[in-house]
Amino acid sequence: MKDKFYAYIQKLQDQICKGLEEVDRKTKFREDLWDRPEGGGGRTRVIENGTVFEKGGVNISAVHGKLPDSMQKLFNVGEADFFACGLSLVLHPKNPMVPTVHANWRYFEMYDDNGNVINSWFGGGQDLTPYYLFEEDAKHFHQTCKTACDKHNPEFYTKYKKQCDDYFWNTHRNEARGIGGLFFDYCKATETTLMEDWYNFVTEVGNSFLEAYVPIVERRKELVFSDEQRTWQEIRRGRYVEFNLVHDKGTLFGLKTNGRIESILMSLPPHVQWVYDHQPKEGSDEEKLINTLQNPTDWV
Repeated sequence: MKDKFYAYIQKLQDQICKGLEEVDRKTKFREDLWDRPEGGGGRTRVIENGTVFEKGGVNISAVHGKLPDSMQKLFNVGEADFFACGLSLVLHPKNPMVPTVHANWRYFEMYDDNGNVINSWFGGGQDLTPYYLFEEDAKHFHQTCKTACDKHNPEFYTKYKKQCDDYFWNTHRNEARGIGGLFFDYCKATETTLMEDWYNFVTEVGNSFLEAYVPIVERRKELVFSDEQRTWQEIRRGRYVEFNLVHDKGTLFGLKTNGRIESILMSLPPHVQWVYDHQPKEGSDEEKLINTLQNPTDWV
């Protein structure tokens, strides 16, 4: 399964990068290959200063070795070997009318002293972080997520949409990072669900990413915006940074397993502001966004 899924994310990385380059039309992804001293490595691809994308990355990695002490405590296990692979992407557009997007699809295995798999699971999802709320865009993104889920289980969308709303919640701000999407983790084999079934589901979601995001970018990338709207975008990016550094499990896992720091922090936007006690004007589009982030919405 690990070989099968790693082959899949290699192909998916190529597909997504190609699709995003066609949208940007100016800049190509720069590729970095890297090795992890303890075992494994990855292929980082970053786009910067494009027509559409100010900064973004579409990264894959496959790492293995001894499970660090911090991860042993998290998983409540003793010493063990592990393997983890996945694709993680974040895209920060220039135009504040275009939302930031994040997605991740991953697979994890743990082994006993004899090299036998003692545990394995899939995880991942995709979520949208707008700076200005267009309900048409929110509905499109969520409908695409729901369509992918419904092909496998009619209960998946509702379940994983709620998990996304719960997970991407900035508790110290009492607001969501964005308008959500899907989040799933610890998807393991059961009496009724094989790992092959989970593979089919996770790859279905992965294959839906460009369909979920690109039409939104095409609709918004040429809209006119003001300096004030750009400032708002940078203030909201600050909330994105706060979540990733304080709460995000993927970031913390990478840091605690001696991952490549440049690839881990690729998710951080290049231009950010923290304005003291900033409050949006009453009745403004900015206030509308905040109200939505404080009260998760059923978009479909």
